[in-house]
Amino acid sequence: MSAGVAAGSPEVAELAELVRGAGSVVALTGAGISVPSGIPDFRTPRTGLWETVDPMEVAHIDAFHGDPVRFWRFYGERFATLGDKQPNGAHRALVAMEQRGLLDAVITQNIDMLHRKAGTRELVEVHGSIASGSCPSCGASVPLEQVRARVQREADGVPRCADCRAPLKPDVVLFGEMLDAPTLERARWLCEQADVLLCIGSSLEVHPVAGLPQITHAAGGAVAILTQGQTPLDGLASVRLHGDVVAELDALLGALDALESGARPAAQAGSRAAQAGI
Repeated sequence: MSAGVAAGSPEVAELAELVRGAGSVVALTGAGISVPSGIPDFRTPRTGLWETVDPMEVAHIDAFHGDPVRFWRFYGERFATLGDKQPNGAHRALVAMEQRGLLDAVITQNIDMLHRKAGTRELVEVHGSIASGSCPSCGASVPLEQVRARVQREADGVPRCADCRAPLKPDVVLFGEMLDAPTLERARWLCEQADVLLCIGSSLEVHPVAGLPQITHAAGGAVAILTQGQTPLDGLASVRLHGDVVAELDALLGALDALESGARPAAQAGSRAAQAGI
């Protein structure tokens, strides 16, 4: 456990009380939750992914259409690397909260499939997932392992559609693309109904997802931010934790264990989420 996070700290105890008394708790996760799994985030100085690669050149929809070889040189490595990563304690802590009825959903900006692998049931992947690729020409869908095999098989490293030979596109939202409207609307609805929104490992700088905590706050819910480094929304957070995400969430589970008597309080029937018919 990191020095900055202790199971008995006032901040963790306050967060546990908020979670225990909430009718609807939702988690919003960013790249920082996957760092303990060996996946670098995007913006940390010296180690962030975009420190060495210009996203406009390799992760933009125009790059995919204009230079699929260069695009897939980057994404081929991403597919190979991310596909083998495993969930860490932070992912598992959220699953434990969901299984206890203390967490309604996870909204993630990540494409790495780690929440899926950990066992999260109610998952909203706002930026898509590497779980598959698709053909923009004919709409064929190809699972991750087949995409990886085709990257290796093709001389230029560009996985192609088996039917029309067009380059496959990973089923992730690239720069220059709009988020899937129903997925974003689901995320917004969950945040509007949330009594507590846990923002974990996100810089809260990438819009429109960065605006989700403000939806919760405007609707009267509490926002808790658990991430290293400052965010633009620190000022509206009811609880702010700065330590390692695994240690923070382990401490939260410990504090909840100390509070829980085996069932969530029956008072949840009066929550905004219950009134909305969840």
